[in-house]
This record gives sequence, structure tokens and C-alpha cells, in this order.
Amino acid sequence: MKPTNKKIGLLEAMSIGIGGMVGGGIFAVLGLAVSLSKGATPLAFLLAGLLALITSYSYIKLSLAYPDRGGTVKFINQGFGKTLFSGALNNLLWVSYIIMLSLYASAFGSYAPNLHSFGDQALDFHLYASGVVVLAAAINYFSIQLVGRIESYAVVIKLLILIAFVGVGLYGLFGNPNLQQLSVSQWESPLKILTGGMVIFLAYEGFELIANAVPDLKNPKKLVPRAYLLSVLFVLVLYMVIAAVTVASLPFEQIAKAQDYVLAEAAKPQLGTIGFTIITVAALISTFSAINASLYGGSRVSYEIAEDDELPHQLTFKLWNQPIGLFITTVATLVLSNFLKLESISTAGSVGFLVVFAMVNWVGYKKATAISGNKTLPLLGTLLCLIALGVMLQQEYGSNQEGVFVALSVIGVCVVMEWIYKKN
Repeated sequence: MKPTNKKIGLLEAMSIGIGGMVGGGIFAVLGLAVSLSKGATPLAFLLAGLLALITSYSYIKLSLAYPDRGGTVKFINQGFGKTLFSGALNNLLWVSYIIMLSLYASAFGSYAPNLHSFGDQALDFHLYASGVVVLAAAINYFSIQLVGRIESYAVVIKLLILIAFVGVGLYGLFGNPNLQQLSVSQWESPLKILTGGMVIFLAYEGFELIANAVPDLKNPKKLVPRAYLLSVLFVLVLYMVIAAVTVASLPFEQIAKAQDYVLAEAAKPQLGTIGFTIITVAALISTFSAINASLYGGSRVSYEIAEDDELPHQLTFKLWNQPIGLFITTVATLVLSNFLKLESISTAGSVGFLVVFAMVNWVGYKKATAISGNKTLPLLGTLLCLIALGVMLQQEYGSNQEGVFVALSVIGVCVVMEWIYKKN
């Protein structure tokens, strides 16, 4: 997409951050969060949100000091130069985009059969998960302008439906026997709650997309801090309330049974089949728009990395009318979404973004003087990301070895891929 001379304001910048976070994440990982944290699910979302909020400080300072449409890629290169380490990190960012896309596709494949089933659960999932990725890729090839138009409408629709769900859900909590599921006695252990928060951390990563739009902001010095902080805070509160309403609306057994489409199931007690259908439609709109926008974003990340000579320059070439990275991202998404379980996808994606955000925080710490920032928050962000990463891997290894293996393999492949390229 060609840069535009039209400057954007606070609401547009916030919509980029909110739209990036409230994509398909909440629909995909809510059931998983409840299975890990039980009654403490709102607290798990709070922990993940606080980590995103701390990290946003580094993004604010780096965005103001190094405004660039490359966003995170440029920040990493500013901090570590164009080295094997920075190249591997940027590759990890691209692969994490692909994993995130797989998560959205999996959510679409889980929700869509509730509207129309072909008769076989596994077939339904594969058809819908694959079909939506192919459709979104076709739209990206057909018209980038259409991608932006779909996302702008989808942000409004999904927020209105989610806010309505929260309003109706809160009203219906009075006298609901499942309300006691939020009590401390129903919480999992602190380590499991933290693990739950970090496994669903992927639901917050979209705030980093604001960095790519900073060159187009009207008054960056004034608007950049507000855009990051307000969008993360808004989503944090929204997620916590949605989690609380869901846990208080359904018995844990029912939540486990409908884990892949739990938000739609949670609308049933108050709104019946109509509510179930409305939330299902919202999930389909959200996940489709997120896939649409993330395919575009992922292909641009690969383009930026190749342009910085950290991947083969051939990735800046075009296939049809788009960077070849769009085709590679699409194929990789199809493979992951069809062959990995949801929890493994979520674990691998969260590991990727925790590593990337830990290093962005470290850049904020290293460059504190140059970017007129303090060192405490970026250092705290680095340590918290790494601690959370360690706890999550240790806890997940006991119950989800596949997810841990995939996550570590992804990191290893990114390092090897960059080493081979740099060597040659």
C-alpha cells in the first residue's frame, strides 16, 4: 500500500491498536483461558494486560524516537544492529504473525460449523479454517483498499456486539448460581493463573501495530502515548469483563465442552439461540477481518526484513501484485492451522511475542538516554517478559509438550535460517 499524505488522529490510531488486539484472539483463547485459570480467568487477562501495558511504554518512547512504518522491525535493528541476533528476532516476529493467523483460522473453523455443518466435525473445521485463509488471501491480492475497508467496518461491528454482550451479561448475573465460580475458592494456583495469562498473551499483541502508523499521525508527541495507553487499557478492561461474564454465566463443565466457541455459548443463558447466533456471527466477522489484516501485515513484515538484508532480497519481489511474502505467509498459515491443536498454536504464538517484546523492552532500556525515557519500566518489562516466558514453558511442559516443542522449534528455525543466510 502506498503511503498516504492524509494524517490520522487519535481515534484512528486507537482503532488500529484496538482492532489489532480485539481481532480473533478473545474468541479463540477465552475457553482455553478458563480451562487453565478457572475462576481467576479475569485475573489472568489482567496479568497479560499489565505486561502489555508496561511494554507499551517502550513502544511509546521508541515510536517517538524512531518513527517508521517498519515498527517493531526497525526498533530491533536500532537496538541490536543488523546482526544474526536481530535477524533471528525479526524472523521470529514474522513467524509469530503466521502463528497468530493460524489461531484466528482455528477460531473461525470452530465457530463456523455452528451456523452450517457438513456433517463431520473434523471436515467442518478443516474446510472452514482453510477456506477463510484462502478467501482473505484472494482479497489481499485483489485489492489492498478493500482490506482496509473491511477492517474499519469490522472493528465497529465486533466492538458493538461485544459491548452489548457485556451489558446483557452483567444484567443477567444477579441471582445466577454460577456467579460463585468467580470466588477465590474456585481459582487455580498462582503459577497456573500466570500460565493462563501468558498462554493468552497473544490476545494483546496487536497494540504494536500502532508503531507502523506513527509517521502518519497528526501530532505524534501528543497522540502516540495516548493511542498506546488508551487502546491497551480499553482492551484490558473489556477482556476482564468478558471473562468475568463468561465464567459467571456457565458451569465450568459446559465451558469445557464448548471451549472452542465458548463466547457464543455464554450468550445463550440471557439471549437464547439468537444470542448464540449473534456472537457466532461476531466471531466470524472478527476472525475473518483479523486474518485479512494480518495477512497484509505479515507480508509487510517479511518485506521489511528482506529490505533490511536480514532475509533473501527475493522476498521483496512481487508475485502477482503483492510481495511474495503474502503467498508464503498464506501457505504456512494453512499448514499450521490444519495440523496443530489450538493450545499448541496459542503457546507458540505467545512464546514468540514474549521473546520479541522482551527484546523491544531491552532496546528501550539500552536506548533510554537517546530516546529520553527512564530505564526502570523497560528493564521491568524485560524481566517480566522473561519470567513469564519461563513459567509458561515450565507449566505447559507438563500438560502441553507439543506446544512447548513447537515454540522452541520455531525459535531454533528462526536462528538457523538467519545463520544460513548471513553465512552465505
